[in-house]
Amino acid sequence: METIGADTSDSLRTGPSVAGQRRRLALSGVRGHVAKGREFTRQALQDWGWDREATAEDVLLVVSELLTNASLHAGGCIELALTAGEVLRIEVLDGTTAPPRPHPAPQRGLPGGHGLYIVDRLSDRWGTITGENGKAVWAEVEASRLTSGRSTGL
Repeated sequence: METIGADTSDSLRTGPSVAGQRRRLALSGVRGHVAKGREFTRQALQDWGWDREATAEDVLLVVSELLTNASLHAGGCIELALTAGEVLRIEVLDGTTAPPRPHPAPQRGLPGGHGLYIVDRLSDRWGTITGENGKAVWAEVEASRLTSGRSTGL
C-alpha cells in the first residue's frame, strides 16, 4: 500500500488532511481480491472520515463491481487506486486494452450483466484510460456526497 502525503496548499471540500492523498493496493495474483479491495477501500474511507454517509456503501459496491469486471472480463486486476480530493477517484488497472462494454440486455432478476449499469448509477462519472499494457477503469464520486451534513472547513 502506498499513501502519498496530503496537499495542504488547496482548500478542497475534503479538508487539508485528506486532499491529494492517494492509496494504492497491488492485486496482481492476489486471491480474494474483491474482498481485499473492499476492505482496503473501507479503511481509506474511515481514515478520511468518509464512512459516515450512505454513499460510502455505494462506493464499496462500485469498487466490488469494477474489481469483479476486471477479473471476469479483463484478465484480472493489477491494482486498485483511490485518490481523495474534490472527488473520490477509484481506479482499477487491468492488463487488457479492450474497453469495458455494458451488457446489451441484462435481465432483471438474473445475475450477470449489471455491473457497469451499477457503476454508472452510483458514481458521478466513470470511464477508461487506455495505455500500452492495459487500462484503468475509473469512477468518481463527489466528496460532498461523502461528507454531507458535516462541517468541511470551508
